[in-house]
Order: sequence, then structure tokens, then C-alpha cells
Amino acid sequence: MQTAEIRRRWLDFFADRGHTVVPSASLVSDDPTLLFTVAGMVPFIPYLTGLVPAPYPRATSVQKCIRTLDIEEVGKTPRHGTFFQMNGNFSFGDYFKDQAIEYAWELLTNSEQDGGYGFSPDDLWVTIYEEDDDAFRFWKKTAGLPDERIQRLGMDTNYWSTGLPGPAGPCSEIFFDRGPAYGADGGPATDDDRYVEIWNLVFMQYLRGEGRSKNDFEILGELPRKNIDTGMGLERVAFLKQGVENMYEIDQVRPVLDRAAELSGRRYGADHDDDVRMRVVADHVRSSLMLMADGVTPSNEGRGYILRRLLRRSVRAMRLLGVDAATFPELFPASRDAMKAAYPEVEADYARIGRLAYGEEETFLKTLESGTSILDVAVEKVRKSGSRQLEGDVAFQLHDTFGFPIDLTVEMAEEAGLSVDRSAFDTLMAEQRNRAKADARAKKTLLADLSVYSDFRAKGETVFTGYEFLETDSTVLGIIVGGESVQRAGVGDIADVILAETSLYAESGGQEADAGRIVGADFELEVLDVQRPVKGLISHKVEVTGGEVGVGDAATSIVDPQWRRGATQAHSATHVIHAALREVLGPQAHQAGSYNKAGYMRLDFNWNQALSPATRTEIEELSNNAIRNNLEVETRVMPLAEAKALGAMALFGEKYGETVRVVDIGGPWSRELCAGTHVSRSSEIGLINLVSEASVGSSNRRIESLVGLEGFRDLALERTIVSQLSANLKTPREQLPERIADLMASLKAAEKKIAEFQSAALAQRVPALIDSAQRAGGLTRVVENLGTVGSADDVRTLATTVRSRLGLEAGLVALAAEVASGGGPAKPVVIVATNEGARSLGVRAGELSKLAAGILGGGGGGKDDLAQGGGTDSAAIGAALEAIAKALPA
Repeated sequence: MQTAEIRRRWLDFFADRGHTVVPSASLVSDDPTLLFTVAGMVPFIPYLTGLVPAPYPRATSVQKCIRTLDIEEVGKTPRHGTFFQMNGNFSFGDYFKDQAIEYAWELLTNSEQDGGYGFSPDDLWVTIYEEDDDAFRFWKKTAGLPDERIQRLGMDTNYWSTGLPGPAGPCSEIFFDRGPAYGADGGPATDDDRYVEIWNLVFMQYLRGEGRSKNDFEILGELPRKNIDTGMGLERVAFLKQGVENMYEIDQVRPVLDRAAELSGRRYGADHDDDVRMRVVADHVRSSLMLMADGVTPSNEGRGYILRRLLRRSVRAMRLLGVDAATFPELFPASRDAMKAAYPEVEADYARIGRLAYGEEETFLKTLESGTSILDVAVEKVRKSGSRQLEGDVAFQLHDTFGFPIDLTVEMAEEAGLSVDRSAFDTLMAEQRNRAKADARAKKTLLADLSVYSDFRAKGETVFTGYEFLETDSTVLGIIVGGESVQRAGVGDIADVILAETSLYAESGGQEADAGRIVGADFELEVLDVQRPVKGLISHKVEVTGGEVGVGDAATSIVDPQWRRGATQAHSATHVIHAALREVLGPQAHQAGSYNKAGYMRLDFNWNQALSPATRTEIEELSNNAIRNNLEVETRVMPLAEAKALGAMALFGEKYGETVRVVDIGGPWSRELCAGTHVSRSSEIGLINLVSEASVGSSNRRIESLVGLEGFRDLALERTIVSQLSANLKTPREQLPERIADLMASLKAAEKKIAEFQSAALAQRVPALIDSAQRAGGLTRVVENLGTVGSADDVRTLATTVRSRLGLEAGLVALAAEVASGGGPAKPVVIVATNEGARSLGVRAGELSKLAAGILGGGGGGKDDLAQGGGTDSAAIGAALEAIAKALPA
């Protein structure tokens, strides 16, 4: 049974039983505490927790998911994948435990001819929470399973909660027994790969309180509305129904694995390590394809970092398979063709996806070359020290800074006859993960705080009137201070205020929130921010600047008209520049993010090379011509499908409902889905002044522009600067570039001449320094304060010259000086140089420079033969040189 058929049967089964079929949400989660959609229930969390009223009593979906917590297990077990699809059915206070169990058993065991999956009841086992007698009774009644195949397990495996106060409840998992050839008898309790979990039924029936751990918390009582949340792993069922050994061999994944085998010339099934690497490639390429289809681009943070890691692990795995050349142009099309039937967007948008993937692979292959060079230097250093082990911090630096995989470091170190201090590396990685977990916990707390909004959201959605009006009369529905709902707030309080209607725009779609006020008969509030903490609800963060505001008070929201005008100019400018970009560069230059506020906008777009000055000028001229042509700006509200049929662009990272707002500037020239505020005609934008264009990743560029009056002010400032230069240099404006270039050339020639004079003067000091040499303890030493010199390089040159003049006898040179620092105050520097004879006596330049630098109030160090130190206390130069002298052999 093909994966697409398993998916179709699921949706048909539950649709026939009154469930609303909900399309998969994006892999980019709406939940601010999650980077990705990690489970099928994530899009339904607001309904399951009661934060937002459910729009339907029961629902079903096949949800795209990404999880990378077990990334190291990918390829090693039959079921671990970073991208997977979760079939789910959900009840929001409708049916409960008995019906959920009945549905699950019916779909699993009905024959394929009758629309089921055709599993034999003899192959299925069930686990339940150890105290859930209701589940035990329902399973006996529905499935007739013998008692020993309904295993009672503890809270750590069969009890669900978010980890925070809120909904919780027992769960029941369904397992398929693969047979004695795959492991020990004894059922799922053995935790053996023989038993594959295929479906988890969560019975959300209790309200939990605070707890000391995952398994230790207080149950406060039953929920007034009990919910059902179930999830069946589509890939797990697929590999069982297709008779293959694991999820990497199913129809949606195997083509990539086979292509990796062909490219490497190795046969799948011949070698365990190679098999794991091919599975990693197959999994990670598919996951990367799906992430990029949902708008994620490679970067060094957040979602982009996860994507980059998946891509680089794929490159690494192919390298370990013996392929050093680029492989993504072969692997990604194989994945595209396997996934396009279920997700047509991967084919429709493949030009962009392929460009991102191929560019990232090319960049990483170059990074591997750089990392290899750095590793070679580190290996040589270890060899010279006599050690046989590469330090863990070196391996961590290669991993963290250069993206160099640890197992590649281990492999290459072993080729050089060295081991890697994995213990130290693992400690550093653990510290990094702990920092990340601490950050995640901090973010998770924010989710708990959202529960305070549930009562307000239950009263309905906030009505936004700001498209038509800058002022709107309304009523205060709620006030939140310090995370708690209160009845009143007074002068000086910072509060979140919920209104029934508002004209103030909440930050979204790249547009910053409106500035403004909320006023009433007895109060005045300054608006600090406007957000949508939960879907459908607008919250105003305010400072009470006068009087006292209370729940139920009449209130008027007032938008700062100058701010709004600037914000609409900037947002419309973003659309205009996006259209101009696509006209100049082509449709593959797709927006990848934006931010705009009064007077300023920036736009990130998919492109992998810098724009030439001529191209920047062309984009700027096109944009300002659109302004000059006074194009009409039209907004329309329509169904999403109709908007897409009209060619309206849906921007990555944005979430759209079934009804959307379409903004046209000049008709189809710029047609985008957008909920932001806009000018009514393009001439109202005023002016677009592109001020920068730069890289924000290997495949992304960023344009920044000043808009309207701010753009004019910037140009006026440049005009003033040019006028001043023209007057001071007595040169016409159009000749300034040549005049300045001539002056720079003259200055460089003068600096070179000065440097030559200084070098000659320093060279004349060599004989005197040689004459100052003293000999003690078998060592000739020159320890001198040079006074003030031009640069640390001069001191270094003098030190090495004197060292060479000392001949073959053991010698040390320690020179200190004050060095001018870019026109700032002079700072002390010390250079220590030793020859081979001195080092044989145990004299180390690095140790001595570090000693002196500590006295100078700074730091230093270096190699045994030449080292440098510095600081801030020039008065301590004498003491620093004296310390060096005392440290030498007597």
C-alpha cells in the first residue's frame, strides 16, 4: 500500500465519520515557543487547551512535522526520521475515550477491501496508563484483546501533559509486533525494536497543577470539556504495509537512497555503516526539501540553522561514502519526484528550492576545504608537541564555527594517526545544548502565560477597524498586569489592555505596531506595543499616564496619524521594491522576510550574489518610477484559492486563513497577500532611497531603504557633505572622486616614505642594542625599553634582527615600547624573541610575554620562539622588563 493511499484512506475514514478535514499547516509553527511543527496536534493546541474556541467539534489531518532532537539516531533505527507525517483525529469536547478506541481499532483491522488498513488483530498490542481502568475496559470491549496484550505502563510513557499547568491525561499506544526475528518476546514493555508504535491516543481529561518533574505533579480535577488528540505515524504504517525493513525504504524516501547508492558506487545492504549513511542522506534531503518548500532558508540561527545542519550532514554522509563532488543536483530532484504527488508545491517551487540547496552545498564544500586546512594546522601542532590526541576545544571550534562535523574530524584525525578528545568535545556540546534548553524553557514559560487570554478570546475576535479609521470607540474587555487579569490599573502601571474593537494595528507581516493612545472619560493610556498573543485577539501594551482604567470602561483608540502615514508609506514601498526586484532579477528573487516602520523598510530576498551598482540603480529607478506614475493601490478580501488563482503572491513565513486580503499596486504588477496598512496611491510613498544591499546568508540578500521624508533627509545630508567637500577641496562636485583618489594616493606614498625613514632609524639602533647585551646563566640577553615607536611591527622587526645578530649562542631579546594606536593614547607593547639555544635552556618566549603583559595590565602569549604582549599601563614597562630579567637563568 503506497503512502499516498494510506493518507487517502485515513482522511476518507474520518471525513465519513463527521470530521472536518483540515489541510496540513506549515512546518514553520505559529507557536512562538516552537521552531517547527513537531507533532500533528500543534496546530490544534489553541482549541485543545480552550485558548481559542474550536471552529468544529471534530477534525482530522495529515500534518507535516519536523523533529531533530533524535537526529543522531537517524538511519540507525527503523523509525527515526527528522521529517514525518502524522495522521491525526481530534475531538474538542465531542466524543471521548470509547469512541476514539473504537475508531482506531476499526480503521486498523478492517480489510483493505473495506477501506481499512488490513492489520491482523493478532499482530497488535496496546499499552495504557497503569491506572486507566476505563481504557482497559474499552479495549476489552472493542478489540477483545487478551489481558496480556493490554500492558499497563507508568506515567513516564503513558501520560501526556505540556510540562506546565494545564490540560493533561492518560494515553494509549498501539504497537505492531514484527515477529520473533526482530527481537525478544514480551510486548512493548520490553522497549524492543520488534514492537513498532504506530498510533497514540491521548485522552485529555484532567487539569494539572504545578509539578516537580515530568512524572510528579498535582491533578487539580477534571476538565469541563474532555478532548481527544491522536496521532498515527504515516511513515511507520507505510513501511509495515509495504513490507520493507524501515521508513527509509518506503516509496517516498527510497528513491533518494538509491540515487545515493548509485553516486557512491556502493550497494545498499552490503555494509552496515554505509547503509546508515545512505539512510541519513535520504532522510535529510527529504526534510530539507520540505523545509525549503515552506520558506525556510539556510542561516546560522533558528530554523535556518537546523536546515543548514541537515544539509551539511547530508554532504558529510556522502563524503563518508566516498563522494567529494556536489551531489544535491542529483539527490534533490529524486526527492522532489517522490514527494510531488502528495505536495505539489515542491515541484512548482523547485527552481527556488534547487538554487538554495545547490548554493548551500557549494558553500559547504568550500567550508570543508577551509576546515581541512585548519585541522591540518592543528594536527601538525599536536604532532610537534608529542601528543597523540587532538584537543576537544579544537574539534568544538571546527564544529561550532566552521560547521565541521565531529565524525569527519575524528575520521581525518585518525588518518593522521591521532585520536580526538571526545570527552572534552562532548562536554562543550552539552554546555551548548544546556544553554539552548534554558532558552527553550524560558520561551515555554511564555506559552503558559498565554492562558490568561483564554477568557477574553472566548468572548470573540477583536475587530480591527484601522483600515478605514484612525479613531474607534470601544469598550475595555480586560486588563492584564504582571501576567494576571485585574479589574483596574492606575497611573504608572504597565498593562495589557483588551478592547472589543481597535483602530491600532498589531505588529504582523513585517509591519511594526502602530503608535498612539487609548483614552476614556477618566484615563489616558500611552500605547507601547500592539500584538496578537493568540489568534483573533489584539492586545495593547500600555502605560497608564493619567487617571485609572477599569474593565467595562468606554475607551477610544487613537492612532498617531504621522506614524501611520509613515508606516503605510514604508509597507507599500516594500511591495514596490519587491516587484521591482522581480522585474529586474526574475521571479526567483522571492521575498524571504521583511520589516517596515515609519520612514524605513528592509526586505530579504532569495539571491546568492551581490547586486552590482548598476542593478541597484535600476531597481531604485523602477521603484521611484512606480511612485511617479501614481499607481492605484487596491485592496480586496476574497477566498484564498481565488487569490492564488489571480496570481497573488503568498509570502513565506506568513500564515493565511481561508479568507485573505489581496493588495494590488498597479494591478498585477504587484499583487500580494497582505494584512498590512497601505497608501491609496503609489505617489503617496513619496520617495524610495536604497541605502544598502548586503548578504544575510549564503543564499539570501537584504535591501534596506529609507522612505518618504526620511529618504529625503538622508539625500539632503549627503548633499551637504558633498558641498562641504567640494568647498574644502576647491573641486567641482563631479570631479570629487578623482580628487579624493589623488589625495589618497599621495597620502599612501607619504606614509610609505615615513615608514622607510622609521625603519632606517630603527636599523641604526641595532648596534647599540647588541652592545647592551649581557650574559648570565649561559644565556645572552638583550632587555631594553625603546621608548616611543611607530608600530608593534617595528618592535617585532627590531627584535628578530637583534636575535639573528646574536649568532648561534643561546640568546634572548625582550624589547618594550609605547606604540601610538590610531591617533589615540599610546599603549605599551612587549616583544620577546628566542633562538634555539635559549629554548634548549627552557626559555619560552610565549611564557615571558604573558608574564610581562600581566604587569602591563593586559594579555599576551605566542610561540616559544616569538611572542607578543600588551596592556594599558605604560608606566609599568620598566617593571615588566625587570620581571622578564628575573625569570631568566641566573
